[in-house]
Amino acid sequence: MKSEILTRFDEHLTAAEKQLLAGLDRPAKIQAFLNTVAYSEDHFYRCPLQVLREHTGHCFDGALFAAMALRRLGHPPLLLEFIPNERDDDHLIALFRQRGHWGAVGQSNFTGLRFRDPVFRNLRELVMSYWGDFFNAAGEMTMRGYRGPIRLETFDPLDWMSSDAGLDELADGANGMDRYRIIPVITDEMAADLDFADERSVRAGLLNANPKGLFEVPGQDFSERTALTKSNPRD
Repeated sequence: MKSEILTRFDEHLTAAEKQLLAGLDRPAKIQAFLNTVAYSEDHFYRCPLQVLREHTGHCFDGALFAAMALRRLGHPPLLLEFIPNERDDDHLIALFRQRGHWGAVGQSNFTGLRFRDPVFRNLRELVMSYWGDFFNAAGEMTMRGYRGPIRLETFDPLDWMSSDAGLDELADGANGMDRYRIIPVITDEMAADLDFADERSVRAGLLNANPKGLFEVPGQDFSERTALTKSNPRD
């Protein structure tokens, strides 16, 4: 039986939208849908309803959409936020558990920061599975910590599934996600000794990325970032 919050969400949907969502009956299918969504360089947030209608969204928007779609499958709506250093953007994924193990669904401008099968025994295992893919456009390894699980049920009064109005409060407000504790994954000493990702890994991670949606690494111009998103016939 659908919860009241999902019933209210369905009232906003057209028949075609209901049919599309009904087809997203596994986490991997939710990911397959997000893989068709254009990555947004916009600096504002879209609720799941707008992602569905505009077929556009960045990682925050995609994570909310995935959380909504997972909720329709009976999973609690949970997010996890990756915390980078000052030379990258944060990243969000939607979490789910099956048979006691964690998996994730996500939207990203980077190839390797999306889906994970539910094979991870705890959140740290899941988080560290993203380590090798978590670099900026200059190849710097930027992951420093995470926070979560962020329980979106807490934010249902903001109507986050069908309205953009409360998303600034959810993302950036004092009573939003920032109230969750950051859990570091490496020490400052470890960070100081990190090597760069190799160029092939960076090119693979950025293949077909939207260059306008990439973090502007100081000292790297737009043409350099754009070149990394194209396939290299010499590889």
